[in-house]
Amino acid sequence: MAANRALLLAAVLVGVVVGIGSYTFLYAKGYSYLTNDPRACANCHVMQDHFDAWTRASHRTVAVCNDCHTPSALVPKYLTKAQNGFWHSFYFTTGRYPDPLRMTPRNQRVTELACRTCHAEMTASIDPAHGDAGRLGLQCSSCHNEVGHIE
Repeated sequence: MAANRALLLAAVLVGVVVGIGSYTFLYAKGYSYLTNDPRACANCHVMQDHFDAWTRASHRTVAVCNDCHTPSALVPKYLTKAQNGFWHSFYFTTGRYPDPLRMTPRNQRVTELACRTCHAEMTASIDPAHGDAGRLGLQCSSCHNEVGHIE
């Protein structure tokens, strides 16, 4: 009898996981988040304005969302996508996302590093003029906050 209950419970859990996984990856287009396609970011209606702003910005011809908002290395990139995906789904599903949307401090660091990596030649000459820019909190987005997303 206990073995039958355990088997039934296991079958139910597998069914729930397969059901939620199927919903997430098929109906909710979860598979698209594994790509570099910027349209994936607009799957959630609250991101549509950010996507539209990116299409008007200068970086649209040289960078997609992942270039600026995820680390470039494979494992950190997909760990960041998984972490952000979980919290985005949670907040969007519960309707508890901030309006306007704000980046977390961790995601701000990822984006700052992306700016400094792509523009290393320029930032190398600017940083000495400002002392230790990172230590002083000087961030590219402090002055160039609409480069990636023109409002």
